[in-house]
Amino acid sequence: MVRKLFAVLFIAMASSGFAESEASKIQSTIDQTVWKTFQAAFEALDGEALNSVYADEVLRVTPEGLDVTQRFKKTNQTRFLENRQKGEGVALDFWFDTRHTNAGVSYDTGFYRVTVTSPNGEQSYAYGQFHIVLKNIEGQWKIVQDWDTAKIGGQPITEDDFNRRQPVRF
Repeated sequence: MVRKLFAVLFIAMASSGFAESEASKIQSTIDQTVWKTFQAAFEALDGEALNSVYADEVLRVTPEGLDVTQRFKKTNQTRFLENRQKGEGVALDFWFDTRHTNAGVSYDTGFYRVTVTSPNGEQSYAYGQFHIVLKNIEGQWKIVQDWDTAKIGGQPITEDDFNRRQPVRF
């Protein structure tokens, strides 16, 4: 009886470690194919490249409401064009709070900081929290749901909130 219990516990622990290892490998793939691309496109002010990490159909949720018409993709391009025309630079830093991943879906949450640098060198900052759902679509990871906010419980997200962890580096 004790041997059977030990065998069951050993198998459960071994398969749990395998699942964590597989999730970690998948997250590394997502980091390289989605998050690294997202950050580089954002900082290059390249709306087309940024939009490429999204699926054809995305649920975008903001404090202003729901976007199921993909309007945000055009806004990405317009906003980045305006940044370039003004001579502004943009940096995006973020870190993950939680990540839950299997072979087909990943749910990533975290905090971000956007730094906008004006042509005269002045910097402004925006902070927020994100919740992102990604799906493996025909072998490629794509963002299918994108939610972010600058407030939690009615309170603005601040530099102190962001500074709780170090940003990811690829």
